[in-house]
Amino acid sequence: MTSIAVFLSASETHNQKNIGASVEESLARYKEVCARADSDGVDVRGYVSTAFGCPYEGHVPMERVVEVSRRLLDLGVRQVSLGDTTGMGNPRQVGETVSALNAYTPIETIALHLHDTRGTALANALAGLQAGVTTFDAAVGGFGGCPYAPGATGNVATDELVYMFHSMGIATGIDIEKLMKAAESLASAVGHEAASRFLKAERATAERVAREHG
Repeated sequence: MTSIAVFLSASETHNQKNIGASVEESLARYKEVCARADSDGVDVRGYVSTAFGCPYEGHVPMERVVEVSRRLLDLGVRQVSLGDTTGMGNPRQVGETVSALNAYTPIETIALHLHDTRGTALANALAGLQAGVTTFDAAVGGFGGCPYAPGATGNVATDELVYMFHSMGIATGIDIEKLMKAAESLASAVGHEAASRFLKAERATAERVAREHG
């Protein structure tokens, strides 16, 4: 094992529901985990859930998100991924939160984990990019979800994110056609179509072109 991840929430209620412990109890546990990981040469990544809104508490103060993130970084995690767990965040909020945390830690130690529950994941990713973030968690085809948000999709679809970056002239090193094929393969395996709007649009366009030139 070369890397592990630790999870906690910026909101107390969500942390209790998700982990079964308070935020303070979680941090105490992770202090031991990070110390052991450091001695074993194992990389640790930290995730802060409900960074942009909590399904139980609603608004989560930005100061709270920054505090929890800083405490994880102080334990030795190499990067903190701020999670919009149920897709409640907005671009302005994302940009301001990233900038506030960036005042205390280099931008490369900040990542974003954005769900598309309310259709704002790409806009939030762009806000994060404009604030300097270059690491984004994403889900092939947009598969996934959250047990606390009925009907929620997963993380922002990887192909949608890659398409946006490529169309802006930002190289990702990812072959988007292979990415779409992976999403289609996953859709076949799980028995339902991918949430990705980019995938649907690209395949519909390809079918139309094939008909017109067939």
